Amino acid sequence: MTCRDAELRENIRKIALLNAVKHDGKAQTGPVIGKILGEKPEFRTKTKELSALVNDVIREINNLSLNEQKDIIEEKWPESLKKEKVEEEKRLPPLPNVEKYAQVITRFSPNPDCVLHLGSARAIILCHEYARMYNGKFLLRFEDTDPKLKKPVPEFYDRIREDLIWLGCKTDEEYIQSDRVPLYYEYAEKLLKEGNAYVCTCQPEKFRKKTLANKPCDCRNLPPEKHLAMWQKMLEGKCGEGEAVVRIKTDLNHPNPAVRDWPAIRVIDAEKYPHPRVGRRYHAWPLYNLACGVDDHLMGVTHIIRGKEHLTNMVRQEYMYKHLGWRYPEAIHYGRLKITGASLSKSKIVQGIREGLFKDWDDPRLATFAALRRRGITSEAIKKMIIDVGPKTSDVILSWENLYAYNRKILDPNSNRYFFVHNPIELKTTHIPRLFVARLHLHPDKPERGSREYTIKPNLDDKSASFWVPKKDVNASKVESTIRLMELFNVKIEKVDACSAEASFAGESYEDARKVKAQLIHWIPVGEGMPCEVVMPDATLAEGIAESECKRLKPNTTIQFERFGFVRIDKVDAKLTAYYTHR
Repeated sequence: MTCRDAELRENIRKIALLNAVKHDGKAQTGPVIGKILGEKPEFRTKTKELSALVNDVIREINNLSLNEQKDIIEEKWPESLKKEKVEEEKRLPPLPNVEKYAQVITRFSPNPDCVLHLGSARAIILCHEYARMYNGKFLLRFEDTDPKLKKPVPEFYDRIREDLIWLGCKTDEEYIQSDRVPLYYEYAEKLLKEGNAYVCTCQPEKFRKKTLANKPCDCRNLPPEKHLAMWQKMLEGKCGEGEAVVRIKTDLNHPNPAVRDWPAIRVIDAEKYPHPRVGRRYHAWPLYNLACGVDDHLMGVTHIIRGKEHLTNMVRQEYMYKHLGWRYPEAIHYGRLKITGASLSKSKIVQGIREGLFKDWDDPRLATFAALRRRGITSEAIKKMIIDVGPKTSDVILSWENLYAYNRKILDPNSNRYFFVHNPIELKTTHIPRLFVARLHLHPDKPERGSREYTIKPNLDDKSASFWVPKKDVNASKVESTIRLMELFNVKIEKVDACSAEASFAGESYEDARKVKAQLIHWIPVGEGMPCEVVMPDATLAEGIAESECKRLKPNTTIQFERFGFVRIDKVDAKLTAYYTHR
């Protein structure tokens, strides 16, 4: 190899190591080649040869542990790490027309018919962060006025409160709409008296035909006293379901038929569908646009921040505001946010729980906050992701990996490292020349955290010691090959069967292992482990052995199992139970 070739290889090695450190120890070929071509465009005509060289270097780099990769960079190119720019924390764009209001007030208004999930994060975090940005107020309003189709469930009120606390989104005031029904009646009656609303007794299909033809139904132009009389019957429970509905008058020529004379209050059978909080007290229940519109005004909400699927609701509510002489709040409608691979349907979640498909609301297959919390996803990661997305009007598609990337940056500097051997096989190693003490740092970048030590004392007969190692790393194809037990020594595989393997000591030099491209694997001395099961995101169990130091761990601690991934400790007793977070 020429000096120039050696220089190129060393440059590739540097770039590959930096890339590997960014990706949990696994360098990516594409970015490395892209970086080289950016620095040396003359290689664009030799991409085939360059790719072969890059792949060769990456195979070497990816056989190192993340700790070893970082050590090499610190030793050879410390300035490269210092030059890594810290990403400037993104900020939310300013709210419109803040100067018009004495205080910014936002609100999050869930229906307590299910637990909260990742799909709710954008509304919660944007509303909370904007309120804090302007030293305003952030309100929680439970919209629970549908005891039939979206029946509220008592336990979800508290679960929602707990989720908001976990997200770090403390509320300043709380309201429950089922406590405020008389208020909605008051404004409905005012609208009826002033001729801006009416009680419609038309069959739905007949009403629909009229409005599609831009014509009033037979009820619309009746005098207010007739509507008020029918309204009284609705209140007294003398109207059955579907027999009467209060409608707000709008423009019958509005281009969107859904806006024309929208429904504001309907009858629900109180005996058949009692409300879990107020029982059978009410027969007439307000629909979303009336209750929401009235509350936003009475609570002084200045900025409504919600999805663009509510644009039609804004148009509807603006008619009611005009009737009542109110000024409509500022409205920000953001685009849809989709997380690929995450089911964000509340009805499917509830159905899955009911049918026993999911064990509970924190089942790892769900995207509920309870499930994310149990897996070790941090509220800080969710918040950072949502703030970076912001309130843009365009639709956004994210993946689990996007969230994991935010979470990884938070967990990596704070999570101690341990060994977990998944699907273990016993590896008996002979001809070990002496006693070895393996000192394993709890964190590669924070030596002050300490380390754990394992003493490998070979027995006197055949100078052997036995280790638990991953079966996937020691199989029949590895016979005659050399592997390195991380931070310990090299061994040569001599025999492998279904339940065990045999090896012999092959030296302690890391450089020798590197020269033969020996795979680095983690290990646990036989007798120095404890049973461990990791609940995976698909609810399957990864069973194996964790090192004995894990007995000291506390539940709700997030750690990293080397070469496996981050996990959140759930239980520590005779067996360690953890939930997989991500790599």
